[in-house]
Amino acid sequence: MSTQEMIQQLKREKDAVILAHYYVGPEVQAAADYVGDSFYLSKLAAGLPNKTLVFCGVSFMGEGGKLLSPDKTVLMPDLEADCPMAHMVSKEMVEAARREYSDLAVVCYVNSTAEIKSWADVCVTSSNAVKIVENLPNEHILFIPDKNLARYVAEQVPQKHILIPDGYCPVHEQMKAEEIKAQKRLHPEAKVLAHPECNRQVLELADYIGSTSGIIDYAANSPKNEFIIATEAGVLYELQKKRPDAGFYFADTLPVCEGMKRITLEGILHVLRTGEHALHVEEELAKPAGETLKRMLALASGKGQL
Repeated sequence: MSTQEMIQQLKREKDAVILAHYYVGPEVQAAADYVGDSFYLSKLAAGLPNKTLVFCGVSFMGEGGKLLSPDKTVLMPDLEADCPMAHMVSKEMVEAARREYSDLAVVCYVNSTAEIKSWADVCVTSSNAVKIVENLPNEHILFIPDKNLARYVAEQVPQKHILIPDGYCPVHEQMKAEEIKAQKRLHPEAKVLAHPECNRQVLELADYIGSTSGIIDYAANSPKNEFIIATEAGVLYELQKKRPDAGFYFADTLPVCEGMKRITLEGILHVLRTGEHALHVEEELAKPAGETLKRMLALASGKGQL
C-alpha cells in the first residue's frame, strides 16, 4: 500500500480531514481534502463534522483552526513548521501605541501567533484587510505584523492614519523587482499578479494585487494565457489545475517558504497513526485571540462593529 493510500485509510478510521495550504508541496496538496489559504481553511474546518483536523501548514494555521474549533483535535505534521513574520511584534510596541492614541484600533493579520492575536482588536486577511480597516470607526490603526500589507492598506485607505510596523514575510520581502522585470522582458504580454506581502518595488510592477486565492481566481478567469506570479511557488500546483493552458512564470530566485515545505506525506501519516503533535492554545490566550477572529467574520459580513 502506498503512503497516499495509507493516509486515506487512516483518515477514514480516525474521522480526520486533511487541510493544506497552497504553499505546501504538490504531493501534500494532492493528499488533502481541502486546499486554500490559512483563514479559509480554519473557517471551513469549524463547520466540518470531522473530529480531527490535520493542518498541513505552519503553526499559526493550526492555532487558527484550534481557536475556531476548540473541541476538535488539531494535528500538525511538523511542529517545527513556522512563519517568521508571525512573531514579528512585541507587546511593548502595541502597548506604546495604545498609550499614544486614545482611539487606536489594533488590527492583526491572521498570519500571526495566537498570543499576538490576543493583543489585537480584530484580525484581517489579505483579502478583507482593506474593507475592514475602511469600515472601522477609529482614525488611528496599528496594523501588525506585516509592513508591506500595512503599507498597501494605507495606500488604499488614505483617510486613516495607519501605523506601519517592521515585520515582513521573508519570501515576499526578498523578492527582487529586477527579476520580475526580467520575466516581463521575456514575456511582455504576461500579467504580473502579486501578493500584497511583496515589497513596494514588486507591487509597483503588478497588474493585479491580491491574496493567494485572489491571484488564483484572477488567472482562472482571465482571457490572458501568460502570468508572472509574485508569491510563493507552491501556488503553481493549483494554478496549473485551474489553467492547464496557461504559462506561469516566477522570479529566477524561486520564492519558497521553508516552513511550508517541512510538511511531508510521511509527517501526515505519522500523526494520523500516533495522534502525536496535537496543537493546544493556552487558555488565557484562546478567548481573546478567538474573539479577534470572530469580530473579523462579523465585520467582513457587515454585521458587526468594533
